[in-house]
Amino acid sequence: MARDYYETLGVRRDASKDEIKKAYRRLARELHPDVNPDPATQERFKEVTQAYEVLSDDEKRRMFDMGADPFAPGGGAGGPGGGFGAAGFPFDDIMNAFFGGQAGGRGSARDRVRRGRSIKIRVELDLSETAFGVTKDVTFPTAVLCDTCQGEGTAKGTSRHTCDMCQGRGEVSQVTRSFLGQVMTTRPCPQCSGQGSVITDPCADCAGEGRVRERVTRKVQIPAGVEDGTQIQLAGEGEVGPNGGPRGDIFLEIVQRPHPVFERRGDDLHCTITVPMTAAALGASFTFETLDGTEEIDLRPGTGSGHVITLADKGVKHLDGGGRGDLMIQVDVETPAKLDEEQEALLRKFAELRGETQPPGKFSPGHGGLFSRLRDAFGAR
Repeated sequence: MARDYYETLGVRRDASKDEIKKAYRRLARELHPDVNPDPATQERFKEVTQAYEVLSDDEKRRMFDMGADPFAPGGGAGGPGGGFGAAGFPFDDIMNAFFGGQAGGRGSARDRVRRGRSIKIRVELDLSETAFGVTKDVTFPTAVLCDTCQGEGTAKGTSRHTCDMCQGRGEVSQVTRSFLGQVMTTRPCPQCSGQGSVITDPCADCAGEGRVRERVTRKVQIPAGVEDGTQIQLAGEGEVGPNGGPRGDIFLEIVQRPHPVFERRGDDLHCTITVPMTAAALGASFTFETLDGTEEIDLRPGTGSGHVITLADKGVKHLDGGGRGDLMIQVDVETPAKLDEEQEALLRKFAELRGETQPPGKFSPGHGGLFSRLRDAFGAR
């Protein structure tokens, strides 16, 4: 009894359990063999661990304070060499010290209720539906709570029984020896799969799982402004977990169908209209069908190919609700490919009136074009 466990941990004799645990964790970080493999440090780590085992246990601490040996026969299992007793080596506390969580999984069986699987569903929408939002009926297969047993998994009039292997803890422990002494590890009970209880008379409808598969229909609200590839999460709307566990989520993946007229670029819409050469030259008015309805479009005289008419706020609504994109209409002027005699005569007369019988450029008379340069180079025959 020459060793003073309080001095080993560096705490007062009236230190609380929290203070003792904090001191142990601090020292464990410094002295753990994975951090410092020096033999002297390993021996010090054993002393610190033994001191923590004594001072964290009310009975052993009382015996030590009274001058008795807490590891004497009848005072606790193990001996001063191992120092890891019936409570086992505090492996969880070491892992807590390093990783801030439990290593052996000493949580209750209730903590092991599994969450249901999340579901991904593709939802095809037209452009107008993505632009303005829509409420859709979505049908899909999923796991729902069994109405017969209400998720318990047991036949009517029966109940679950405590697992005789783990005594309801949902886990079993195993003690092994290492250079540190005895190390206790825990794992989920193989008989009850960590549930802490077993079913002897399973429900006939769900075969003891507490859930059944059905095709269900949900009304989902698609917000305005979603685009192709957008994912919408519906939390807690997915499959029910085994044994009545919490539901997973639903993820809706938006697929926007191609539109015959408009191409979407962000929240703007783009399209191309083809107008006759005469309409582009003289100007014209025509009706155009937008997502909002019919619009009257004025084409000013002299409009050329590539001109863009912008209809502000006629595009897709912004997803955040703040306004809309624009509608961009690009004009493509169509030049007639074939003319009858009368049309050709009129067009020639029009060209004469405008002085355009010979178009200016490098191929006009007086300008050496490609063919004239070739003729000069090789000589005309």
